[in-house]
Amino acid sequence: MIEILSRPQYIEQSQLNMWVDESIWGHRLYDEQTPWLCILEMFCIAQSEARKGRGFVEGKENDLSYEIYPRLYLRNILFNNPHLEAIAAVESLDDSERWQMWMDAISSNVGGLASSDFSYLKSRFGSFKHFSEIVKFLQSSAIEGDSNKRWSSKFVFPYGPDCLYEDLRVTGDKVTNDRRFFARTGELLYLMLCRSGRGEQILSCLEKIGIIVSDSSSNHRGSKWNQLVLALQSPSEQSPRSSGSPPYLPYTQLPEYERLADDWLNILGCDLPDYDALPHIVTITGLHLIIYLLSRAKATLGQQSPPRFVLEIVSPKKTTVRELASDEFQNNNFLPKQAIEHYIRSTANLPEWQACLNSYNPVEDAIDLLQKRFAWSAKGEDSEGAGSPEALLDSLLKESVRRHQQHLAKFHGSWAREIGLSSSRSSRRTRYAPTDALLRTLVLASVPTRMEFQEFLATLHQKYGFVIGDRQAESLINSGDADREDFVANAERLERRLASIGLLKRLSDACAYVQNPFASEVK
Repeated sequence: MIEILSRPQYIEQSQLNMWVDESIWGHRLYDEQTPWLCILEMFCIAQSEARKGRGFVEGKENDLSYEIYPRLYLRNILFNNPHLEAIAAVESLDDSERWQMWMDAISSNVGGLASSDFSYLKSRFGSFKHFSEIVKFLQSSAIEGDSNKRWSSKFVFPYGPDCLYEDLRVTGDKVTNDRRFFARTGELLYLMLCRSGRGEQILSCLEKIGIIVSDSSSNHRGSKWNQLVLALQSPSEQSPRSSGSPPYLPYTQLPEYERLADDWLNILGCDLPDYDALPHIVTITGLHLIIYLLSRAKATLGQQSPPRFVLEIVSPKKTTVRELASDEFQNNNFLPKQAIEHYIRSTANLPEWQACLNSYNPVEDAIDLLQKRFAWSAKGEDSEGAGSPEALLDSLLKESVRRHQQHLAKFHGSWAREIGLSSSRSSRRTRYAPTDALLRTLVLASVPTRMEFQEFLATLHQKYGFVIGDRQAESLINSGDADREDFVANAERLERRLASIGLLKRLSDACAYVQNPFASEVK
């Protein structure tokens, strides 16, 4: 029996006008927060909690409160600094003149700081040229650095704790946290890892890389790359800000949490150089949150089967597998909407609802019940035009679907595209078709050293619901939706793909092995 936690009390006083999506998936899965930004938000939380000696340890459930730095000097230098390159290129200026010209330029353009002083930089860098080269390097390695996001929503690569800061909206010297790109999905991820039972191991791995530093009394500042970022920051850097209201994750324990954490540990346990594990962590996290989204939707609908993904290994010609992969994508894309419709309509089966129908003031009693169940207060035409409790429930359903379609309904499609799970290449319809990058991640997460190819296909099906070969497609073949040869050919294309990117070797005509090139010797 899955334990579902009660809705937090602060919701009643918040700006949220209902609590429907959040009841099923938590507060919140958000399409505009990409998988990379989800990971960055989670690292900020983990660092804050680790400094307090409780990294990946949840005390009271859904009572997380953490601190997060703004680091506005760093962000102005890296992402709100359009004059740097031009000033560095002026040959007629000596070093001192370049420093002065640049400080005048950035001071006139600085955002989020009522008063600023960048003079500390001169003593930290041997020359203006050295300084500008460091800035250009950090800009080139920034997360989603080529995006058109506002400068205050751009992020340096997470080399260490001094690279972590919050997403902000900056207007002049006014700074607010509008939760646009750090939209709480990272908070849900952090709570999932806390509740996985693997928090201690994950913290140890992140400390080993240098992203997280636990000892608050230590002077250790992480890697040399983290120290470069630290050198750009002012000694008068602002204090960390409080995170505000705590996040909400409805379920105390789920198999999805454990599988997510196990894949993190599998990837972090690989013998990868420096920070090379992080892109794979981002990708596998995106996949697991998609699975969580669909699993909770199916559970709400009373469907016991796990999510299924028919994957087309891209063929130059249109195939039956492509059509099935497109159909499966569409089916999964509609699941969350179907879940909230079912969740709301199921109210009509409650004894409390039947009592409302038979009461002296059925509409008023129905309004009270819907407010208690969904934190929804019928206002204006919703209550005045409701001639019956049924009409009121229809009004709630219409409003909740409209709200759902703004962001959460887009989560599956947006994140599947971001992690390389879906594609519309050579087709008018989007279907599941994995990229090489996703295939590499799957090998690192699922293959300890090497694995026979058919066993690999079975492992992907068992862990993620991926249907690639004929053995995994038995139900589709038996129903007549596909021929066995269609999926045999699909698996053969995967075998060739894996071999072409160095992840598979055929030892004989009858024996092919998927190999993890970064398998740790400890395994």
